[in-house]
Amino acid sequence: MKSPRLPIAIQQAVMRCLREKLQQANLHLGRNYAEPKLVYQQRGTAAGTAWMDSYEIRLNPVLLMENQQTFIDEVVPHELAHLLVWKHFGRVAPHGKEWKWMMETVLGVPARRTHKFEVQSVRKNTFPYRCRCQQHQLTVRRHNRVVRGEAEYRCVQCGDLLKADVTTPCNP
Repeated sequence: MKSPRLPIAIQQAVMRCLREKLQQANLHLGRNYAEPKLVYQQRGTAAGTAWMDSYEIRLNPVLLMENQQTFIDEVVPHELAHLLVWKHFGRVAPHGKEWKWMMETVLGVPARRTHKFEVQSVRKNTFPYRCRCQQHQLTVRRHNRVVRGEAEYRCVQCGDLLKADVTTPCNP
């Protein structure tokens, strides 16, 4: 599926948010961190990723178009925080205390690890798994890791081990 062409106004809103949050961080930290590169090539269900080595933020254009202002307000600072933590503290846990501090104290944004966007439009084939409280959809990669015995996944709500749900057919 080809990525949608992003209207210039949305790209400008993303850049404005990035620059405002970066300026806020630089003032708070007494630093002059450079502006990271923005790339609209993130695919799948991830809203964005931070790439430390290339000092780059990759954003999902489909999820951005579908969730414009919420995406800008939450995802842009989230990914910027990863880069700033890496620059300021070095290698630490991705969503650890340093990242939470950067999000809440420095950037003034609630520290949420994951987004809550509807992902049906960007979801590929998934496999249904169950815990005691709900059904989950595992990606092909995660499902294959479970099948090969390389990984186990637990529900973040109830902590139960996820098991393949044989009663529900897979997505087409």
